[in-house]
Amino acid sequence: MFDSLDESAVLTGMAAAQCDERAACARRILLAGRLVQLRTAGVDEDDRTQWCIDNWEAVAAEVGAELGISRGRASSQMNYGVELLERLPKLGAAFATGTVDFRVIVAAVFRTGLITDPEVLARIDTVCARSARTWNKLSRKRLAQVIDHWVSQLDPAAVRAAREAAEDRHVDFGEPHNGMIEFWGALRSTDAAALERTLDALADAVCPTDPRTKAQRRADALAGLAGLATGTTPALACECGAAECPAGQTTSPTPVVIHVIAEAATLSGQSQTPGYLPGYGTVAPAMLREAAKTATLRPLDPSALSCAQGRYRPSAALAEYIRCRDLHCRFPGCDKPAEYCDIDHTVPWQLGGPTHPSNLNLRCRTHHLLKTFWVGHTGWAEKQYSDGRIEFTSPSGRTYTTTPSGALLFPQLATPTGEITLQDRQANPGRTAP
Repeated sequence: MFDSLDESAVLTGMAAAQCDERAACARRILLAGRLVQLRTAGVDEDDRTQWCIDNWEAVAAEVGAELGISRGRASSQMNYGVELLERLPKLGAAFATGTVDFRVIVAAVFRTGLITDPEVLARIDTVCARSARTWNKLSRKRLAQVIDHWVSQLDPAAVRAAREAAEDRHVDFGEPHNGMIEFWGALRSTDAAALERTLDALADAVCPTDPRTKAQRRADALAGLAGLATGTTPALACECGAAECPAGQTTSPTPVVIHVIAEAATLSGQSQTPGYLPGYGTVAPAMLREAAKTATLRPLDPSALSCAQGRYRPSAALAEYIRCRDLHCRFPGCDKPAEYCDIDHTVPWQLGGPTHPSNLNLRCRTHHLLKTFWVGHTGWAEKQYSDGRIEFTSPSGRTYTTTPSGALLFPQLATPTGEITLQDRQANPGRTAP
């Protein structure tokens, strides 16, 4: 593709591509901010704080659907766009030229976020716009220091204080690979020492003939502490300090339950199709069969769920099927896991929509509220098909189709469940149907 280019042309092309990439990023961010301005014009912010779901979330839903990204990422881009348009317009103009990295914009918006004086903000905007292109090469730490230097000169009270080291404690999990997950984090040194000694003690408690290595026993001991081996979890003491706090009396928390989707043939050894652990990924067949020895198995039979149920809430079997079929929120761009989602009627129950797999899908709470309060000729519309696909139409008239993720992994879950028949059910005139 680039065989005809010499070294100079290659380097020149790289620089040009970088400039184009930065400018394209700026256009996307600034346009997201402009859409927010258009949709929130004339709406008082104090009023919106009392809404179940406000204009911001409605715009985030539409931006996420158009760009194919999550609501959180869409909201973040909208925020940067609004900040550049309304608080740092000169920096926004410099960003649009393609000479400033987005990482510089992120740092500048955050480090200047506490400035409230319009005159001070205008001065820092001028400084950032003039110098931002020279900050591209700086590390994140150095970038924060440079911006803080200017903020401290112009408005010392607006410098963001560094967090204490203890506030950086965390545990993160990586991507799954061959049924295993690497994780890392940062603990208080005292907690880390206690954890390590506990793991060593548990690992050394087995008899000498245990076939596992010390490292494997430590890993299994940690899983045991998490309740995966015993079915119970240790209590985490609440630090609120309130004497009447109900969590302070907790001694036996609810056991942790995880759901793994797998074919029956895999569990019986007749198939090598891997299973799926929502949120983590593929589970090897051998690992599935080992886990199945002590797990509770719940067979899914789509054919037994093809009839409408005469009640609003789906049965346990139907709910399990919907969660396994969809795996996450069905709104375009959203990947909120099934365990944090509601089961929603596409055609609302009070408007005659049956409790039927062809009329049910998962919706996170935010997008459930969007469905409830932002519908009609100026809002969102949707149509669900018997194989689980949903076609969404945005307020701008653009259409987006989502496919249930579980059905992509296990085609059986995409088996059409039949067309729905709307019921003659009188809607409550005083309430919007969920």
